[in-house]
Amino acid sequence: MSTTIQAPIRQDFDTAAIMGGLYGDGIIGLKGAFDRRWAQDLHEDVEDLFREALLRPGGAVGRGPKRYYVEIHPERIRGFADLAAHPWVVAVCEAVLGPEYKIVEIGFDVPLPGAVHQPWHRDFPAPEDTLVGRRLNSLAFNLTTVDVYEDMGPFEIAPGTQWDAPDGFEHGMFPPKSLYGRYEQRAQQKLPRMGDISARSALTIHRGTANRSDKSRPALVLGVDAPGANNAERHDLQFTRAYYETLPESVHRHLTCRVVETLEPIVQAHTIEGLVMGEA
Repeated sequence: MSTTIQAPIRQDFDTAAIMGGLYGDGIIGLKGAFDRRWAQDLHEDVEDLFREALLRPGGAVGRGPKRYYVEIHPERIRGFADLAAHPWVVAVCEAVLGPEYKIVEIGFDVPLPGAVHQPWHRDFPAPEDTLVGRRLNSLAFNLTTVDVYEDMGPFEIAPGTQWDAPDGFEHGMFPPKSLYGRYEQRAQQKLPRMGDISARSALTIHRGTANRSDKSRPALVLGVDAPGANNAERHDLQFTRAYYETLPESVHRHLTCRVVETLEPIVQAHTIEGLVMGEA
């Protein structure tokens, strides 16, 4: 089973447990990191942003039939500062990525009713740091905005596969179908509740499953890099000067971003063509 860390009374998250989970299974979680009111606010903000994105050319990128990804401006959600400064998020980033980690991306996935199985994949090709140096240099944090049930197309992951060599992987991301049996044998479906957080290596083989319910399943994504990783090149993190100045220095030092007078539309550079059609 993958590692789930219960929130301690004191904020003394164990570095060995964090590293063991992410270097082992490739995913860990914290239950009840935020209360349900906070998660409900996040859900309302995401729903508003999704409606806006669908009306804007290029605002919502297809990640399969009835499935979208939207990259956003952090200040458009009420809880960004809470998330960026959450003690568990900070502890995980420092343990795995080092004290100079950088937040490079924030967005959300929305599998709508009727979304189909995605092909098994990584979010981007494994870097040399991982293939040769055996080091994880980026993490993705996920927060559901709804309680997830089995019929809602839960996220599915094959633990330990962040270390798999990409032999025969299309674009370095999509393994051949001859390997699907390995992933299905290892597969774990995740059924988080509002307020839970997970952290994973985006290299661990995973997929979204078919949403057979009548509800959408939005999930926030926060992308974080170690020094030397270049995932910021795929994104355009922006803050207005007025909002940026409200953030504490402890958050400032972990941002790779532009500070602007007025927010500019985000042109999403991280499209994943192999996900557009869903699983064949």
